[in-house]
Amino acid sequence: MSDFDSSDTVRCRWSIGSTSNINGYDECAAVCSGVPGAMLYSDNCTLVFTLTQASMCVAVALQIEDFYTTTSPTPMSSVPIQFLFYGYIASSGCSTPPAIIGSRPNRACIGTPIGSTVNELVIVQVYCSGTSIVDFITSSPVGLTKSLYQIVLSWIPTADQVGPQGFCAGAIDNTTVQFNRWCITFLVGYNSPDLIRATSIQGTASPIGTISSNQTTFSIHATNTVNRPPRNSTNVYFNDAATNTSVYTIDCGYDAHVIYTGNTIVFYIPSPPWIPGHSYYVTFDSEPESSPISDPTFWTFDIWDSAASSTTATTTTRPQSTTPVNTLVIRIDFINFRI
Repeated sequence: MSDFDSSDTVRCRWSIGSTSNINGYDECAAVCSGVPGAMLYSDNCTLVFTLTQASMCVAVALQIEDFYTTTSPTPMSSVPIQFLFYGYIASSGCSTPPAIIGSRPNRACIGTPIGSTVNELVIVQVYCSGTSIVDFITSSPVGLTKSLYQIVLSWIPTADQVGPQGFCAGAIDNTTVQFNRWCITFLVGYNSPDLIRATSIQGTASPIGTISSNQTTFSIHATNTVNRPPRNSTNVYFNDAATNTSVYTIDCGYDAHVIYTGNTIVFYIPSPPWIPGHSYYVTFDSEPESSPISDPTFWTFDIWDSAASSTTATTTTRPQSTTPVNTLVIRIDFINFRI
Protein backbone atom coordinates (compact mmCIF):
# COMPACT_ATOMS: atom_id res chain seq x y z
CA MET A 1 0.00 0.00 0.00
CA SER A 2 1.16 3.53 -0.65
CA ASP A 3 -0.26 7.02 -0.92
CA PHE A 4 1.18 10.02 -2.75
CA ASP A 5 0.31 12.16 0.28
CA SER A 6 2.79 10.85 2.85
CA SER A 7 0.83 12.42 5.74
CA ASP A 8 -2.21 10.17 5.18
CA THR A 9 -2.73 6.95 7.11
CA VAL A 10 -3.32 3.95 4.82
CA ARG A 11 -4.90 0.71 6.03
CA CYS A 12 -6.64 -2.28 4.50
CA ARG A 13 -9.56 -4.40 5.67
CA TRP A 14 -11.62 -7.36 4.54
CA SER A 15 -14.37 -6.46 2.10
CA ILE A 16 -17.85 -6.52 3.63
CA GLY A 17 -20.76 -8.35 2.03
CA SER A 18 -23.49 -5.94 3.12
CA THR A 19 -24.54 -2.38 2.37
CA SER A 20 -23.59 -1.16 5.87
CA ASN A 21 -20.01 -0.36 4.79
CA ILE A 22 -18.65 3.06 3.81
CA ASN A 23 -19.31 2.35 0.12
CA GLY A 24 -22.95 1.43 0.67
CA TYR A 25 -22.91 -1.76 -1.41
CA ASP A 26 -21.91 -5.42 -1.26
CA GLU A 27 -18.11 -5.32 -1.68
CA CYS A 28 -17.34 -9.02 -2.09
CA ALA A 29 -20.47 -10.99 -3.11
CA ALA A 30 -19.66 -14.72 -3.05
CA VAL A 31 -15.97 -14.35 -2.11
CA CYS A 32 -16.26 -12.70 1.32
CA SER A 33 -13.84 -14.37 3.78
CA GLY A 34 -12.59 -16.53 0.92
CA VAL A 35 -9.38 -17.66 2.66
CA PRO A 36 -10.23 -19.94 5.60
CA GLY A 37 -8.39 -19.07 8.83
CA ALA A 38 -6.47 -16.14 7.32
CA MET A 39 -5.24 -13.29 9.53
CA LEU A 40 -5.08 -9.76 8.12
CA TYR A 41 -2.80 -7.11 9.62
CA SER A 42 -4.43 -3.91 8.44
CA ASP A 43 -1.62 -1.40 9.11
CA ASN A 44 0.71 -2.94 6.52
CA CYS A 45 -1.89 -5.12 4.75
CA THR A 46 -0.11 -8.39 5.50
CA LEU A 47 -2.12 -11.57 5.02
CA VAL A 48 -1.04 -14.71 6.91
CA PHE A 49 -2.62 -18.08 6.13
CA THR A 50 -2.00 -21.75 5.36
CA LEU A 51 -3.86 -23.45 2.53
CA THR A 52 -5.18 -26.85 3.59
CA GLN A 53 -6.18 -28.18 0.18
CA ALA A 54 -4.20 -28.45 -3.05
CA SER A 55 -5.33 -27.93 -6.64
CA MET A 56 -7.90 -25.27 -5.83
CA CYS A 57 -8.18 -21.48 -5.83
CA VAL A 58 -9.22 -19.25 -2.95
CA ALA A 59 -10.33 -15.66 -3.46
CA VAL A 60 -9.23 -12.60 -1.50
CA ALA A 61 -11.36 -9.45 -1.43
CA LEU A 62 -9.93 -6.42 0.36
CA GLN A 63 -10.50 -2.66 0.59
CA ILE A 64 -7.54 -0.24 0.69
CA GLU A 65 -8.49 2.93 2.56
CA ASP A 66 -6.71 6.18 3.39
CA PHE A 67 -7.50 8.32 6.43
CA TYR A 68 -6.67 11.95 7.17
CA THR A 69 -5.08 10.99 10.52
CA THR A 70 -4.53 7.81 12.51
CA THR A 71 -7.64 8.62 14.59
CA SER A 72 -9.99 9.58 11.75
CA PRO A 73 -13.09 7.32 11.91
CA THR A 74 -14.07 7.65 8.23
CA PRO A 75 -11.77 7.02 5.25
CA MET A 76 -11.35 9.62 2.53
CA SER A 77 -11.34 6.87 -0.11
CA SER A 78 -11.89 3.12 -0.28
CA VAL A 79 -10.43 1.15 -3.20
CA PRO A 80 -11.22 -2.55 -3.82
CA ILE A 81 -8.62 -5.17 -4.65
CA GLN A 82 -9.36 -8.84 -5.44
CA PHE A 83 -7.03 -11.67 -6.36
CA LEU A 84 -6.67 -15.47 -6.19
CA PHE A 85 -4.33 -17.92 -4.50
CA TYR A 86 -3.84 -21.34 -6.05
CA GLY A 87 -2.71 -24.23 -3.83
CA TYR A 88 -0.30 -26.79 -5.28
CA ILE A 89 1.53 -29.83 -3.95
CA ALA A 90 5.13 -28.92 -3.21
CA SER A 91 7.98 -30.85 -4.83
CA SER A 92 9.32 -33.72 -2.73
CA GLY A 93 12.90 -32.71 -3.54
CA CYS A 94 14.57 -29.33 -3.12
CA SER A 95 11.87 -26.82 -2.25
CA THR A 96 13.95 -23.63 -2.05
CA PRO A 97 12.03 -21.12 -4.18
CA PRO A 98 13.59 -18.89 -6.83
CA ALA A 99 14.53 -15.37 -5.70
CA ILE A 100 15.00 -12.00 -7.34
CA ILE A 101 18.50 -10.60 -6.96
CA GLY A 102 19.80 -7.20 -7.97
CA SER A 103 20.09 -3.61 -6.80
CA ARG A 104 16.41 -2.98 -6.03
CA PRO A 105 15.21 -4.44 -2.71
CA ASN A 106 11.67 -5.67 -2.25
CA ARG A 107 9.31 -2.71 -1.58
CA ALA A 108 11.79 -0.17 -2.98
CA CYS A 109 10.33 3.21 -3.96
CA ILE A 110 11.79 5.13 -6.90
CA GLY A 111 11.07 8.79 -7.66
CA THR A 112 10.14 9.02 -11.35
CA PRO A 113 9.70 12.34 -13.24
CA ILE A 114 6.88 12.54 -15.80
CA GLY A 115 8.15 11.81 -19.31
CA SER A 116 11.39 10.21 -18.14
CA THR A 117 12.44 6.81 -19.49
CA VAL A 118 12.34 4.09 -16.86
CA ASN A 119 14.53 1.02 -17.42
CA GLU A 120 14.78 -1.70 -14.79
CA LEU A 121 16.33 -5.17 -14.98
CA VAL A 122 14.78 -7.97 -12.92
CA ILE A 123 17.08 -10.98 -12.45
CA VAL A 124 15.85 -14.26 -10.98
CA GLN A 125 18.11 -16.90 -9.44
CA VAL A 126 17.23 -20.56 -8.82
CA TYR A 127 18.75 -22.52 -5.95
CA CYS A 128 17.74 -26.12 -6.67
CA SER A 129 19.77 -28.32 -9.02
CA GLY A 130 18.04 -29.06 -12.31
CA THR A 131 15.43 -26.34 -11.97
CA SER A 132 14.74 -23.47 -14.34
CA ILE A 133 12.32 -20.57 -14.59
CA VAL A 134 9.28 -21.41 -16.72
CA ASP A 135 7.07 -18.37 -16.15
CA PHE A 136 6.90 -14.84 -14.73
CA ILE A 137 3.73 -13.52 -13.13
CA THR A 138 3.60 -9.73 -13.09
CA SER A 139 1.37 -6.77 -12.38
CA SER A 140 2.53 -3.42 -13.70
CA PRO A 141 1.52 0.13 -14.65
CA VAL A 142 -0.18 0.75 -17.99
CA GLY A 143 2.44 1.14 -20.72
CA LEU A 144 5.20 -0.84 -19.02
CA THR A 145 6.62 -3.59 -21.25
CA LYS A 146 8.74 -6.65 -20.46
CA SER A 147 10.43 -9.50 -22.26
CA LEU A 148 9.19 -13.08 -21.96
CA TYR A 149 11.34 -14.63 -19.22
CA GLN A 150 14.09 -12.17 -18.38
CA ILE A 151 12.22 -9.09 -17.25
CA VAL A 152 13.54 -5.86 -18.72
CA LEU A 153 11.16 -3.09 -17.73
CA SER A 154 10.77 -0.15 -20.09
CA TRP A 155 8.29 2.64 -19.40
CA ILE A 156 7.69 6.36 -19.93
CA PRO A 157 5.21 7.59 -17.27
CA THR A 158 2.59 10.11 -18.38
CA ALA A 159 0.91 13.02 -16.60
CA ASP A 160 -2.24 11.00 -15.84
CA GLN A 161 -0.12 8.48 -13.89
CA VAL A 162 1.08 10.92 -11.21
CA GLY A 163 1.37 9.23 -7.84
CA PRO A 164 2.46 5.73 -6.80
CA GLN A 165 2.53 3.11 -9.57
CA GLY A 166 3.37 -0.42 -8.48
CA PHE A 167 5.19 -3.24 -10.25
CA CYS A 168 5.17 -6.76 -8.80
CA ALA A 169 6.72 -9.95 -10.11
CA GLY A 170 6.80 -13.61 -9.20
CA ALA A 171 8.70 -16.45 -10.87
CA ILE A 172 7.69 -20.11 -11.14
CA ASP A 173 10.22 -22.87 -11.75
CA ASN A 174 9.73 -26.17 -13.57
CA THR A 175 8.77 -27.95 -10.32
CA THR A 176 5.90 -25.42 -9.80
CA VAL A 177 7.68 -23.76 -6.88
CA GLN A 178 6.88 -20.04 -6.84
CA PHE A 179 8.96 -17.45 -5.05
CA ASN A 180 7.65 -14.79 -2.69
CA ARG A 181 6.29 -11.78 -4.53
CA TRP A 182 8.74 -8.91 -5.17
CA CYS A 183 7.33 -5.41 -5.59
CA ILE A 184 8.67 -1.92 -6.24
CA THR A 185 6.82 1.40 -6.44
CA PHE A 186 7.46 4.17 -8.95
CA LEU A 187 6.49 7.52 -7.44
CA VAL A 188 5.53 9.37 -10.62
CA GLY A 189 5.87 13.14 -10.59
CA TYR A 190 8.57 13.27 -7.94
CA ASN A 191 12.30 13.83 -8.33
CA SER A 192 14.25 11.75 -5.83
CA PRO A 193 16.46 13.74 -3.46
CA ASP A 194 20.20 13.77 -3.90
CA LEU A 195 22.59 14.18 -1.00
CA ILE A 196 24.76 17.29 -1.29
CA ARG A 197 28.54 16.87 -1.38
CA ALA A 198 30.38 17.97 1.75
CA THR A 199 32.50 21.10 1.40
CA SER A 200 35.09 22.86 3.51
CA ILE A 201 32.43 25.36 4.54
CA GLN A 202 29.97 24.17 7.14
CA GLY A 203 26.43 23.76 5.86
CA THR A 204 26.11 20.71 3.57
CA ALA A 205 27.41 17.85 5.75
CA SER A 206 28.47 17.90 9.35
CA PRO A 207 30.94 17.25 10.79
CA ILE A 208 33.79 17.56 8.29
CA GLY A 209 37.47 17.30 9.17
CA THR A 210 39.09 15.37 12.02
CA ILE A 211 36.69 14.75 14.87
CA SER A 212 36.77 13.65 18.49
CA SER A 213 36.17 10.02 19.41
CA ASN A 214 33.12 11.11 21.42
CA GLN A 215 31.35 12.73 18.43
CA THR A 216 27.67 11.68 18.55
CA THR A 217 25.79 13.87 16.05
CA PHE A 218 26.03 13.84 12.25
CA SER A 219 23.89 15.53 9.60
CA ILE A 220 23.64 15.88 5.85
CA HIS A 221 21.51 17.96 3.49
CA ALA A 222 19.50 16.77 0.48
CA THR A 223 18.24 18.60 -2.59
CA ASN A 224 14.58 17.93 -1.65
CA THR A 225 12.56 17.44 1.52
CA VAL A 226 13.26 14.06 3.15
CA ASN A 227 10.92 12.02 5.35
CA ARG A 228 11.09 8.81 7.34
CA PRO A 229 10.87 5.75 5.04
CA PRO A 230 7.83 3.47 5.50
CA ARG A 231 9.99 0.37 5.01
CA ASN A 232 12.07 -0.96 7.91
CA SER A 233 15.64 -2.12 7.23
CA THR A 234 16.32 1.10 5.31
CA ASN A 235 19.66 1.47 7.04
CA VAL A 236 22.56 3.85 7.44
CA TYR A 237 25.89 2.08 8.00
CA PHE A 238 28.94 3.63 9.64
CA ASN A 239 31.89 1.59 8.38
CA ASP A 240 35.50 1.31 9.53
CA ALA A 241 37.70 1.94 6.47
CA ALA A 242 40.44 -0.32 7.85
CA THR A 243 38.22 -3.41 7.80
CA ASN A 244 35.36 -2.32 5.50
CA THR A 245 32.91 -3.56 8.11
CA SER A 246 29.98 -1.77 9.70
CA VAL A 247 30.59 -0.62 13.28
CA TYR A 248 27.20 1.04 13.75
CA THR A 249 23.87 0.62 11.93
CA ILE A 250 20.80 2.83 12.20
CA ASP A 251 17.42 1.67 10.86
CA CYS A 252 15.82 4.82 9.47
CA GLY A 253 12.41 3.14 9.31
CA TYR A 254 11.85 3.32 13.06
CA ASP A 255 14.95 4.49 14.98
CA ALA A 256 14.22 7.65 16.99
CA HIS A 257 17.90 8.60 16.68
CA VAL A 258 17.25 9.65 13.06
CA ILE A 259 15.57 13.07 12.76
CA TYR A 260 14.18 14.56 9.54
CA THR A 261 13.88 18.34 9.40
CA GLY A 262 13.07 19.70 5.95
CA ASN A 263 16.01 18.93 3.67
CA THR A 264 18.25 17.79 6.54
CA ILE A 265 18.80 14.34 8.03
CA VAL A 266 20.33 14.24 11.51
CA PHE A 267 21.80 11.05 13.02
CA TYR A 268 22.48 10.66 16.74
CA ILE A 269 24.80 7.88 17.96
CA PRO A 270 24.43 7.58 21.76
CA SER A 271 27.50 5.37 22.28
CA PRO A 272 30.03 6.27 19.55
CA PRO A 273 32.27 3.32 18.55
CA TRP A 274 35.05 5.44 17.02
CA ILE A 275 38.66 4.28 17.49
CA PRO A 276 41.36 7.00 17.68
CA GLY A 277 43.38 7.17 14.46
CA HIS A 278 40.81 5.31 12.35
CA SER A 279 38.94 6.58 9.29
CA TYR A 280 35.26 5.89 8.62
CA TYR A 281 32.77 6.08 5.76
CA VAL A 282 28.99 5.91 5.68
CA THR A 283 26.65 4.11 3.25
CA PHE A 284 22.93 4.60 2.86
CA ASP A 285 20.12 2.30 1.83
CA SER A 286 17.37 3.89 -0.19
CA GLU A 287 13.69 4.83 -0.53
CA PRO A 288 12.70 6.63 -2.71
CA GLU A 289 16.12 6.36 -4.12
CA SER A 290 18.58 9.12 -4.82
CA SER A 291 21.43 8.65 -7.24
CA PRO A 292 24.10 6.28 -5.90
CA ILE A 293 27.28 7.85 -4.48
CA SER A 294 30.42 5.72 -4.35
CA ASP A 295 33.02 8.50 -4.31
CA PRO A 296 35.16 7.87 -1.19
CA THR A 297 35.87 11.60 -0.91
CA PHE A 298 32.20 12.63 -0.88
CA TRP A 299 31.95 12.93 2.93
CA THR A 300 34.73 11.59 5.14
CA PHE A 301 35.81 11.73 8.75
CA ASP A 302 38.86 10.67 10.75
CA ILE A 303 39.11 10.23 14.52
CA TRP A 304 41.70 12.37 16.30
CA ASP A 305 44.46 10.29 17.90
CA SER A 306 45.87 12.19 20.87
CA ALA A 307 48.80 9.77 21.21
CA ALA A 308 50.03 10.65 17.71
CA SER A 309 49.57 14.39 18.18
CA SER A 310 51.91 17.11 19.44
CA THR A 311 51.46 18.49 22.93
CA THR A 312 51.11 21.90 21.29
CA ALA A 313 47.48 22.73 20.60
CA THR A 314 46.38 24.99 17.76
CA THR A 315 42.95 26.61 17.80
CA THR A 316 41.20 27.51 14.56
CA THR A 317 38.11 29.69 14.39
CA ARG A 318 35.58 28.08 12.07
CA PRO A 319 33.27 30.11 9.81
CA GLN A 320 29.90 31.29 11.10
CA SER A 321 26.97 29.15 10.00
CA THR A 322 23.28 28.71 10.68
CA THR A 323 23.73 24.93 10.79
CA PRO A 324 22.87 23.79 14.35
CA VAL A 325 25.28 20.86 14.42
CA ASN A 326 28.98 21.21 15.35
CA THR A 327 31.29 20.28 12.47
CA LEU A 328 34.72 18.70 12.39
CA VAL A 329 35.55 15.94 9.73
CA ILE A 330 34.13 12.97 7.80
CA ARG A 331 34.68 10.45 5.00
CA ILE A 332 31.65 8.73 3.53
CA ASP A 333 30.38 6.64 0.58
CA PHE A 334 26.67 7.01 -0.12
CA ILE A 335 24.34 4.75 -2.00
CA ASN A 336 20.87 6.21 -2.25
CA PHE A 337 18.31 7.51 0.25
CA ARG A 338 14.60 8.15 0.48
CA ILE A 339 12.29 11.13 0.40
